[in-house]
Amino acid sequence: MEPIWSWGVLGLVLLALEMATGTLYILWFGIAALCLSGAMWALPGLPLSAQLFMFAALSIGSLAIWKLNYKKSAAGDLRVGQSRGDEVGRTGIIIEAVSPRQAGSIQFAQGVMGSRVWAAIADQPLAVGTEAEIVAVEGNTLRVRATGH
Repeated sequence: MEPIWSWGVLGLVLLALEMATGTLYILWFGIAALCLSGAMWALPGLPLSAQLFMFAALSIGSLAIWKLNYKKSAAGDLRVGQSRGDEVGRTGIIIEAVSPRQAGSIQFAQGVMGSRVWAAIADQPLAVGTEAEIVAVEGNTLRVRATGH
């Protein structure tokens, strides 16, 4: 098989692997292989040692540039699987009474973060049937208050 096709197939396989894993590390190796496939089109007689060197340089270089420019969120802001405040203000109906000493349940017409029913806590007692809004997401529980407060 021609080197141009070998590098192209390798690039596509690596990109498919990246799509399956979502790590963002394999992406740069796939792009490097596709770039090398383009280089082989422009320079068909490039020796294998030069091809391997170019692949390594492109892979490591693009990975290093990405790592230098990639901004992680602050350590205190890591809330895996939680809304980042997008759900605050959504309203639902209390289906199990809530008080400051006991958690209850709230139900929403449309799912909130993948579920229609959530455990709820509140600073004041809320009876069944009370309309309440989300004021905060605390772990896997929603802090709510009666609508209109």
